[in-house]
Amino acid sequence: MSETGEAVDVRAALLRMRRSGGLPVAFGGLLTGGRQLRISELSGTETSALRTLAITPGNGLGGKAIALSRPFSVTDYHASRVISHEYDQAVAAEGLRSVLAVPVVVRSRVRGVLYGALRQPMALGDRPLTAAVDAARELEQSLAVRDEAHRLLARFHQPRSVDPRAWEEVREAHGELRALAPLIADPRLRQALLTACGRIAAASGAPGRDGEVSAVREPLPPTAPVSPLAPREIDVLATVASGATNAETGRRLGLRPETVKSYLRSAMRKLGAHTRLEAVVSARRAGLLP
Repeated sequence: MSETGEAVDVRAALLRMRRSGGLPVAFGGLLTGGRQLRISELSGTETSALRTLAITPGNGLGGKAIALSRPFSVTDYHASRVISHEYDQAVAAEGLRSVLAVPVVVRSRVRGVLYGALRQPMALGDRPLTAAVDAARELEQSLAVRDEAHRLLARFHQPRSVDPRAWEEVREAHGELRALAPLIADPRLRQALLTACGRIAAASGAPGRDGEVSAVREPLPPTAPVSPLAPREIDVLATVASGATNAETGRRLGLRPETVKSYLRSAMRKLGAHTRLEAVVSARRAGLLP
């Protein structure tokens, strides 16, 4: 996992678990392509015994959480009769006794597991379990946003025809990408996504004289043009350009309709436009929208 990507999200989830749930130890990771979980992040541990531990579905507490896609906990890991014990050595090396495991499920697929643990054989109450479930849900949302951003960006690496319908797909995807950006907690990923949006808008061809559109030029330029508009003004224009009403634009971007109108008025003033359509056309001519 990239240090600036999913690893950061997992680490943040583990810290939330410890702070909110009163758990002295937390660890976890995401599943690899081979459906095997690799413990990659540790928080509060005293050894490295758990790091890189490979967990297979059905084996141990985490494997059971993966296989059945729901949380599980044991009061005394070593004495438990409801799990298999392939990983006892690593758990014992860290001195863990009471352990919980919560699966991270994105679009009905288990993507990882978050663990919390105590060094005493005590029953885990509602507080640590609730904290672990909440942390897993936040991680699920973050991973879902990352997945969608990567999916949409990948569409721009594919050869494009000059079919006007494909061109409208580019514009729609550009608006979706900009709407996703505010949902990304990682500032570096968020800025990278916005930069990519700017490059897409700047590199996109203009409509041809015969009504068709020219293909997206390759390679993309290293930077987008300097924008006279604020990022949120571009977000609003990108959504409006897809045919959305003010109310629909507000729902997509998490804004009140009055706020959408305010951004539109500001963008129109900066672009010297008198209507929404004129503002969209001016933004496209300036390379701010595809």
